[in-house]
Amino acid sequence: MPAPRRSVLAVAVLSMLSEAPMHAYRMQQLIKERHKDDVINVSQRNSVYQTIQRLLRDGLVEVEGVERAENRPERTTYRITAAGRELLLDWLRDMLAEPVEEFPQFPAALSFLPSLDVEEAVSVLGVRLTRLRERIQAVRGDIDYGKTFLAPVFLVETVYQERLLQAELQYVEELVADLKSGRVTWPARTE
Repeated sequence: MPAPRRSVLAVAVLSMLSEAPMHAYRMQQLIKERHKDDVINVSQRNSVYQTIQRLLRDGLVEVEGVERAENRPERTTYRITAAGRELLLDWLRDMLAEPVEEFPQFPAALSFLPSLDVEEAVSVLGVRLTRLRERIQAVRGDIDYGKTFLAPVFLVETVYQERLLQAELQYVEELVADLKSGRVTWPARTE
């Protein structure tokens, strides 16, 4: 049997199940309540269910029980297995220790910047600067709010996000300044 496929969502599911057995809907609630949806892609509602099915198939989680409340759908409660706990720890160690090559869209778009006129590049990057400042303000608000009732360990990913956003803001500000001054330029597009 092939090794189980690691995903950030699989790590999240295993981590939540290492806290306590629970059903998929509760996991979705916790992801939202804990703002883990800021760092985990759960845009597809069915993602958690599909991940659980994969973990179940791989023997990393198991069914603890099925309950049915009146006028409600059946709810299956899952728990992590010993193999799931061991793999969770292995995955976390690896994810924390090893930088991986990710392919976000912004650096890709930057690599094609000369497809735009310099003036248009300055304009769209100006929009990005506004969005970055708004996002930084929102993340700082989350951090400040979280500090009122959370231990610092529960804010590390949010602080990390804020630092990444700050670095990006600084870079884009410098790039826009370089574009405006002519230090960075390219030939005008020909139609």
